[in-house]
Order: sequence, then C-alpha cells, then structure tokens
Amino acid sequence: MVGLAGHELSADECLLLADPAVAGAILFTRNFADRTQLAALCAAIRACAPQALIAVDQEGGRVQRFRKGYTELPPLARIGQLYAQQPAAARRATRLHAQIMAVEVLADGVDLSFAPVADLARGNLAIGDRAFSADPLVCAELATIYADTMQRAGMPATLKHFPGHGSVLADTHHDRAVDARAPAQIFDEDLLPFATGVLAAARAVMMAHVEYPQVTPDAAGYSRYWIKDVLCAALGFGGIVISDDIGMVAGAALGDVGARLAAHRDAGCDLILVCDPSLVPTALVAARTLGLHSSTRLRKSLRGRLRAPLRRERESSTWSQRAARLLALLELTK
Repeated sequence: MVGLAGHELSADECLLLADPAVAGAILFTRNFADRTQLAALCAAIRACAPQALIAVDQEGGRVQRFRKGYTELPPLARIGQLYAQQPAAARRATRLHAQIMAVEVLADGVDLSFAPVADLARGNLAIGDRAFSADPLVCAELATIYADTMQRAGMPATLKHFPGHGSVLADTHHDRAVDARAPAQIFDEDLLPFATGVLAAARAVMMAHVEYPQVTPDAAGYSRYWIKDVLCAALGFGGIVISDDIGMVAGAALGDVGARLAAHRDAGCDLILVCDPSLVPTALVAARTLGLHSSTRLRKSLRGRLRAPLRRERESSTWSQRAARLLALLELTK
C-alpha cells in the first residue's frame, strides 16, 4: 500500500496503482483539502485500479488527517480519563467516537482508518494521548468496544501496534525502539488489548517497529515469532497482518527497501506500507523482483462497506448531534 504526493492523482501514480503488487493507497493530510476533493481523489484511484483499497489514519486528536467537513475527534486518552471517573459514560463515548469516525470516512469513499490504537499509554513519544489508558484492562475493554463499533458500521478494524508500542520511550518514526522488559510483563500487560480485540474478531493487526530483545532479536514486524507463533498460533488471529511504514527510521534497520519488503513478507505480513511517495518507485521495483502481489483475500477482508441508513444519517442535518453528545460525555470529567 503506497503513499501519494498530493490532492490529485498523477499519471505515474495511476500506473503504479494498477500494478499487481500494489493493494491500494494510504492518504495523509497532504492528500486532503475538503470532502469534494477527497471524493474525487478516491474516484480517480478506483478509475485507475478498480479493486484498490484506500486507507487513512483518522484516530482523532493529533492524528486526524481529514479535518474540514469532518468532526473534530478528541484523542482516545480523553475517553480513558472519563473511564477513571465514569466507566459507563466512557463506554458510550467510545462507541460514539468509533461510529462517527467510521461513518464519516466510509461515506467519502475511503475503506478504512487504521484504528484503534491498542497500545498502552505509558509515555511513548509516538503514542502519547493516542492510547486510551496505561491500565491494560481499561485499554483492552475500550479498544475492543471501539473495534466492534467500527465493524458494525462497515469498516474493518485494525488493532495497532502489536505486540505493544506504548511501554518504550523512543518514537519509531525517528529512532530505533528497544523494549528491554521481561517477557512476562509484555505478555501479561501489553498483549492483553490485542488478545481481547482478536477474540472480538478484529479484521486486521498492524505490527510495531519495536524490538523486544528479551523475547526475540528481530523487531516485531520482521519477526515470524511475533506474527506466526504469538499472534496467529497463540492468540488465534486469522485476519490480515499489516506492517508499519517501512520508511520509518526503526523500520530501516534491515537495510535497503528491498530487504525490508522481503523481511516483512517472510515474517508473515500480508500488507506492507510504503507511505513516503519518494520510496514508492524503488519499492515497486523490489516488489516485482520478489514476486509480491495483492490478493483477493486481502481486498475482501479490508474492503469498507457503509450501510445505507448510516450513509443517510451522515448527510442529514442531525449528524452533528452525535459529536455534541460525545463532547457532552467528555465534559463529565471536569
């Protein structure tokens, strides 16, 4: 899955999206102006590649790529704070947040947002207030509610970043991240939200570019142990495994782009993210050499389908009332 340069699709991007190795596109703030432009971009992508998947990170807070014409979603940590005082209200807020996000994204032609964050809120520089809570039980409950609500609205849920990115300080976008804790703590605490999310039938899991040397030497996204032995065999996950962006500093540890693609494939990743447009041509050459191709299973699993009643609600004059209810719930923490 590849990143695109701007608001409109270029001729070269149209050609690369039609390549059998490319499953679709991931969109960022650089690709968004307003709802009309976004719908046109999604239509152009599918004119070039009718089966293309289109994704985004629309978590809320500082990680919300689409803003104009969209509800301003609070970070998940706000819901975690509410849970500490009023758990039932926090559950309702989680459902509202997830439904608003999923319906708004699906209504404009995007298949999925890579959400929810299932990491623990324990000070990681990249995660911060993107996570619900430092408490594994709270995070597990709310992340599972979020994933279930997304999927009821028609959007596949992606639990991220397995097996847990929240308990190490380094930001994998900029630095190598090494979590040197004992295996028992990682398995007992960080894995819990993912285990419950898998039981709730989340369709996808995104891997962390974090190393856990007390468990196994390789970073999780490059590790057959974490993917095959823990996620698939021990937790029983049978859905789509997604890499984090290979352009991150922590993801570059294995060498060139081709080596990263090969390592993710060999570890068991079904979908590999190449978010930086400048890396895409090199990645495409490497993917062809490696014989990578997108599959029907992948597209079927991650295709978003917004139910007609929710589409009508999105365009109705009462849609903003959902956001008002969400904010009213969060005000209960004051």
